[in-house]
Amino acid sequence: MADPHRIVIVGGGAGGLELATRLGNRYGKGKRAQVTLVERSRTHLWKPLLHAVAAGSLDRAQHELNYLAQAHWHHFTYRYGEMVGLDRDAKEVLLGAMLDEEGREITPASRLGYDTLIISVGSVTNDFGTPGAAQHAIPLETLDQASRFNRRLVNACLRANAQPEPVRPGQLHVAIIGAGATGTELAAELHRTVRAVVAYGLDRIEPERDIRIMLVEAAPRILPALPERISAATSELLAKMGVEVHAGTRVAEVRADGVVLADGGFLPAELTVWAAGVKGADFLKEIGGLETNRINQLKVLPTLQTTRDESIFALGDCASCPREGSEQPIPPRAQAAHQQASHMYTQIERILDGKPLEPFVYRDFGSLVSLGKYSTVGSLMGFLVGKSMFIEGYFARLMYRSLYKMHQTALHGGAPTAWRSLASLVSQRAEPGVKLH
Repeated sequence: MADPHRIVIVGGGAGGLELATRLGNRYGKGKRAQVTLVERSRTHLWKPLLHAVAAGSLDRAQHELNYLAQAHWHHFTYRYGEMVGLDRDAKEVLLGAMLDEEGREITPASRLGYDTLIISVGSVTNDFGTPGAAQHAIPLETLDQASRFNRRLVNACLRANAQPEPVRPGQLHVAIIGAGATGTELAAELHRTVRAVVAYGLDRIEPERDIRIMLVEAAPRILPALPERISAATSELLAKMGVEVHAGTRVAEVRADGVVLADGGFLPAELTVWAAGVKGADFLKEIGGLETNRINQLKVLPTLQTTRDESIFALGDCASCPREGSEQPIPPRAQAAHQQASHMYTQIERILDGKPLEPFVYRDFGSLVSLGKYSTVGSLMGFLVGKSMFIEGYFARLMYRSLYKMHQTALHGGAPTAWRSLASLVSQRAEPGVKLH
């Protein structure tokens, strides 16, 4: 009897974990294929929720998923490790040693063989080499980074309230560099959650006087990748909140005490978040001789196969995938990763049967931007109404939440997702509306 086909998925983000779960459910109990997921984190959280964890409006413990448990429940293998290289001749992924906080080895460096390799390691923050950004700005790539920002935010409020002198200018200011979806959503969430923290008895802080949220964007308007109507509606809502928007403004340097602008201006800030751009991780640059673009994304064919190796695929933010009818590749969005994972799931059967692969076709279902409890704005694309339709308010918020429910359903199934939603609703009523530690 032939050995099972070895499918290795590197990266347990939205696309990678959904694909591993579905493939495990289909092939894990049989003998046709063996599914392994390699991931350097222990738990998973849907990346569009990171801004809410950072702001403190979402408790990570209620939403994060343990990879080891998910693998057990859905019949795939979880390997705790980090890809550091690729041996295409031997068809092996090179994994680095994983160390704990004390520097002790948890898992040794190793090699993992594959027949089909799918790389879905997502993206990392691109600070474009801006002086001081790596040292003084917090990126929001991982759950731990989001939690770290939230702790620093709460600590800053506690420190300001306990000090004998009045709150200093800039002491409770937050600068967010990059007004894409992540930066814009974080600005809106922070406006509410910082005030909620102060309302729990920090009576020496005056929010309207001491707290300042600043959103800095180099493009002429915020949300530059989205339709102008969404940008305008969001700008209006942010202005009503009191969030400062500095569009058409480039950052020259990030310092411990604030942000230096290219025009010589200075924005004092206790905390700075960098949300201005993404790129592929540095280790991807021509890994194993594979073709990459200038921001380290793996170049792939319409079939999601890498251009130089038909047995290696890439999906999600780490892939530069051509888009029919456009000179620009498919954008790095959660909906793209979800669609690519669904497409890859159907193609595995064709690989096992030796059939030719079908091209991936991206469908843009629109864009949604959540401003927390204030509002949600966005657009739905033509598959519903024949053209783009602007939406706002409760219906837009419902559609935004449905995207997360789709991800949860892909991981857990319909009934468990419904029960989780009900349990989350009940628990929220007995807890503070903002994380306080």
